[in-house]
Amino acid sequence: VRADVRSYFVGNEKQRAVELAERLESGAAVALISDAGMPVVADPGLTAVQAAISVGAEVTAVPGPSAATTALAVSGLPAERFVFEGFLPRKGKERTVRIEALNEERRTAVLFAAKSRLVADLTDLAQVLGERRIVVARELTKAFEEVWRGSLPEAAEHWSACEARGEFTLVIEGARPVKADLDRIVAEALDAIEEGESMADAVRRIASESGVSRRDLYEAVLASRP
Repeated sequence: VRADVRSYFVGNEKQRAVELAERLESGAAVALISDAGMPVVADPGLTAVQAAISVGAEVTAVPGPSAATTALAVSGLPAERFVFEGFLPRKGKERTVRIEALNEERRTAVLFAAKSRLVADLTDLAQVLGERRIVVARELTKAFEEVWRGSLPEAAEHWSACEARGEFTLVIEGARPVKADLDRIVAEALDAIEEGESMADAVRRIASESGVSRRDLYEAVLASRP
């Protein structure tokens, strides 16, 4: 079988993603191949997966070194940085603490779920994380592979009505940064500078703590100083 080969890297991926979507819509099969690393996981590929999803194409990975990175690669969620949580604790305070920590986690989170605990896990995650996007991947690289996408509440409802079979990997969207009150943050930086902290150190520390852009805070502090 003869195949056209095209390069795909950071410099041309946006253009290639458009071409990829057009080829998929025409009925072609497309393979994203890397000679080092796992596509999408700290490697180009996210725009390709998103383009395929946007035209309703089936996305699969063959094979991944583990279900965690394979699920990430087909999820369509950012994977430059992610956190692997394994299985949630079955019950008690440890379970509550782990789920609440995920509510503040900005990285994409990957979890494993036993079929007997899937609905309980999705329900509890939905109650705390709300409308966060999730990909539920089942039996990856096997005959009955399934990749389901939606929100956490939708996932809890969907899988409550299904008989869960096989092995499950959950890929959950990270928390979105909360827009900080810039005036309050600037005032805090000015107070720190007044107390002797250098401007660079104050801006770096407070930007990190508040989640605002360091550049935006630096410019706002400069504009506010007498």
